[in-house]
Amino acid sequence: MRTLDRIREVTPPPLNARELEMARVAQRCIMEALDHSRAASITLTTDEGEQPQVEVPPAALKLIGQLLGAMSEGRSITVMPANREFTTVEAAHFLNVSRPFVVKEIEEGRLKHRLVGTHRRIAFDDLVTYANKMREKQAGALERMADNARELGLDY
Repeated sequence: MRTLDRIREVTPPPLNARELEMARVAQRCIMEALDHSRAASITLTTDEGEQPQVEVPPAALKLIGQLLGAMSEGRSITVMPANREFTTVEAAHFLNVSRPFVVKEIEEGRLKHRLVGTHRRIAFDDLVTYANKMREKQAGALERMADNARELGLDY
């Protein structure tokens, strides 16, 4: 089974309005607690009324807060190890481009990779850096097109 298929398997169902609000409130509470102190803990309440207190490192609480914020906005979330490497097929899926395009970008030196035998592997960090550069170039091209349209007096 491919990694991307496994990621899709663990994607939770969409949240209802009550759950979105719960995520929004929890995110606000966590972030406010982190703003006012160096350490924080979470109290868990179960159906039986138990309330164990759990100590969580501030960095982990910040990450949990960011995840809750994304969830409350209805955004998709993917968590993966930073040292994860992608095949060219997985990289193409991640970038939403074709595999031949990824291979061409590698061969032209625009996308970093390493060889494992004869197979290319792309580090996740390198893939994210490339994706950000690609988005910046796209935004720049769109801005130039808009400037040209304004110069020509075209309304759109």
